[in-house]
Amino acid sequence: MNNEITFPYPYIVERLDHYYGLKSHFPKKVIPTEQPKKRNPFTKGSKKKFSILIATFWSYPHVGGLSNYITTLSKGLKSQGHKVDIISPNQFSTSKVKKFRESVTPNLKSFFTKRYGSYSDRILNHKRLIYVYEKMLETIDLEKYDILHAQDLFTANILGRFNEIYGKPLFYTPHGMFTFNRIKFNIIKKDSVEESYFKELESKAIEYASHIIVLSDSFREPLIKLGAKNRNITTVITGIDYPMSQRQEKETPSHKLTITCVARLGPRKGHNHLFEALSYIKKYTTNIEVLIVGDGQMRETLERQKKALGLSMVKFLGSRDDVPLILSKTDIFVLPTINDSLPLSIIEAMHSGTAVISTNCGGIPELIKNNKTGIVLEPGNSEQLAQALKFLITNKEARNTMSTNAKNFAKKHLTIDSMVGKIKHLYTDFWEMN
Repeated sequence: MNNEITFPYPYIVERLDHYYGLKSHFPKKVIPTEQPKKRNPFTKGSKKKFSILIATFWSYPHVGGLSNYITTLSKGLKSQGHKVDIISPNQFSTSKVKKFRESVTPNLKSFFTKRYGSYSDRILNHKRLIYVYEKMLETIDLEKYDILHAQDLFTANILGRFNEIYGKPLFYTPHGMFTFNRIKFNIIKKDSVEESYFKELESKAIEYASHIIVLSDSFREPLIKLGAKNRNITTVITGIDYPMSQRQEKETPSHKLTITCVARLGPRKGHNHLFEALSYIKKYTTNIEVLIVGDGQMRETLERQKKALGLSMVKFLGSRDDVPLILSKTDIFVLPTINDSLPLSIIEAMHSGTAVISTNCGGIPELIKNNKTGIVLEPGNSEQLAQALKFLITNKEARNTMSTNAKNFAKKHLTIDSMVGKIKHLYTDFWEMN
């Protein structure tokens, strides 16, 4: 296996060469002038039906917003008669993946060491994952699809390379700003070779994409900084197929007011700030229960914090499959996240008709209109959160108004029909232009 096969992304090597002060000499790739004949999915007088490939670099299905988004999009498109395939790395043969992984790793180490004198473990491991996934995707007949839709920057790079031959409309939906967030949370260092590597992949994903579909307007500025044109970005807020359920009425005036937080128990979801806020307003929490729905790495830490602060009203429910039922009994939904894009749990809470408190992160302010459909705070500000909780606990009229406004907004803007309709419209426009 030679280096050209092992590292077939010249633009990445050029970026790394620049970082290390080397000069690159790569011949320009010759793209065939004759592309495969485009299959016309439309017959005269027919409703436009597409064959669509949705691809992700991450395992599918799994717990989380990305997996839910893919499921929702696929379900909505299929309901309209389109054919949809979902491809992810975990769907391929583990024995073949292992074989490719074992063969490529020493070649990558050799490539980096000979060229730069050393290698980054993070880049080595990531490049190996890209290589293996690409070899698996080579076994897929991409010609049969009318639309390619990458759900991350890595798949956008892989499909983009293949698409140099096929010339299909290639859509790209980032579910987060990968490099920026990893620098922000000290996963990679500013001005490191890892930053250079991942930024190049993000820029190339933008270049390869026919169009970028973002979950909220908060993605626009960082994407434009990476080279995207504003006219090539369309915001389509996530919609869901939420079960029609009636809110559970409180049995008696003395029934406890319920505050719920649905989120993975990870450091960026801000549960610790919720607990601090509750500790500031204990005299207002004598007839309150706080339900923590979800599980994760922070559970033990949070349980210790609960005990240390004397928060007997807090109950850890773990992962649950009856979230709509829990939300139907909830008076106030809180998500004190310190970093997010467009949390599904807020969309679910709005559909359920619950007053929402969350933070000024990502696209959250595009969901929650402050003091209308909920309350928006600065992330990490426990004192602000305490004041917002106190206000909604003691003001039933405001709670009810925000709950009604939130549900009306969700029914109008956050449905699967609204989301899929807008995306299908983009597919059609770009197919007809292609």
